[in-house]
Amino acid sequence: MKPDLVVFDLDGTLTETKTPLAPDMSDALADLLKEKKVAIIGGGSWKQFKKQFVSRLRCSRKLLPNLFLFPTTATSFYRYRGGWKKVYAKELPKKERRKIEKAFEEVLKEIHYVPPEKVYGKVIEDRKSQVTFSALGQDIVARLGEKGVRLKEAWTKKNGPLKLTITKLMQKRLPNLEVHAAGFTSIDVTEKGIDKAYGIRQIERHLHIPVKKMIFIGDAIFPGGNDYAVTKTGVKTVKVSGPKETKRIIKKIPS
Repeated sequence: MKPDLVVFDLDGTLTETKTPLAPDMSDALADLLKEKKVAIIGGGSWKQFKKQFVSRLRCSRKLLPNLFLFPTTATSFYRYRGGWKKVYAKELPKKERRKIEKAFEEVLKEIHYVPPEKVYGKVIEDRKSQVTFSALGQDIVARLGEKGVRLKEAWTKKNGPLKLTITKLMQKRLPNLEVHAAGFTSIDVTEKGIDKAYGIRQIERHLHIPVKKMIFIGDAIFPGGNDYAVTKTGVKTVKVSGPKETKRIIKKIPS
């Protein structure tokens, strides 16, 4: 297959969780952008995308019009037109976001949740188009680097069932919204129907590239994984184990 568009997940695929884009991955993407259009979709906010990805991408500005960014699971879209411009942002009403925050607080109280001894940044973050719970805090990787990544991995190994319990109880309390267990320590709450299948459809709609001309690369394309929803669209997928394998795959994409 010679795709017209290559779509990447961000965390766990192009970078380690919330970790800055590595120079060698930046170089691989710059080479790819010479040949292909590239879209990136992730659950993080635009602020996180800028910090983690945009600020670390070493790429000629002439190539940036080939790059399309879809933060917060494609509830927002940014493209380069002499600078990064917002095309749209689909935000939850403020009243709804407060309701989600309250639901998290009530569920955690209901299960007698014991938080970690130390957290780094907000545990419940309002990203406007979604509200996200992060067990160790939103800023753990920014503050601790590689140690923060390892702490997140350790937390999810120990607390995977707990995370699913919180997710199920949140979904029960918020039946008109979508609740996803995302990343190592995160739970995202969005408008109903917002998942990465929604993201692929938004990409198709705004870039005018049919799904059959795309390929999606992600680390969680398995039942229960936060990339698995893309399979509902029929897009061709490639599952990777992490950034190292992603870099190898990029080099094999036919021009």
